Amino acid sequence: MVTPELTVAAIAERDGQFLVIEEWVKGRLCFNQPAGHLEPGETLPDAVVRETLEESGYRFRPEAIVGSYLWQSSRTGDLIMRVVFCGRCEDSPARQTLDDGIVAAHWMTLEDIKALGEQLRSPLVVKALADYQAGRRLPLDAVTWMPNRVA
Repeated sequence: MVTPELTVAAIAERDGQFLVIEEWVKGRLCFNQPAGHLEPGETLPDAVVRETLEESGYRFRPEAIVGSYLWQSSRTGDLIMRVVFCGRCEDSPARQTLDDGIVAAHWMTLEDIKALGEQLRSPLVVKALADYQAGRRLPLDAVTWMPNRVA
């Protein structure tokens, strides 16, 4: 049995273009939304804000959840549960130093993203953008963080 890895991703749109990360992953140059794993004690919104800043330099403000996606990579066998948020980025990057492996952050049209084909990190990129374009939105409180506290 494979245990899914919980990840978050950000959809940020500006003037008909979407924020896309060009990155090296396991020796492969690919394109993805700003995305990553949770750190201990983080909420999902906190994680997507941090990951977007670390990978793009932009401060991201989540406004809604687009959806949650369960996908298994045929390449690696990894099982991914991704929660995708949409929101806004500040006009200019707040940080110049990006995470290791990140080549650049780009603003691209949906057509240009789709044209990347096999260069996309996974089919989750286009699926989440299609759901976003279709107006799919859940409130941020659709997912509740229940910290483990000793009474």
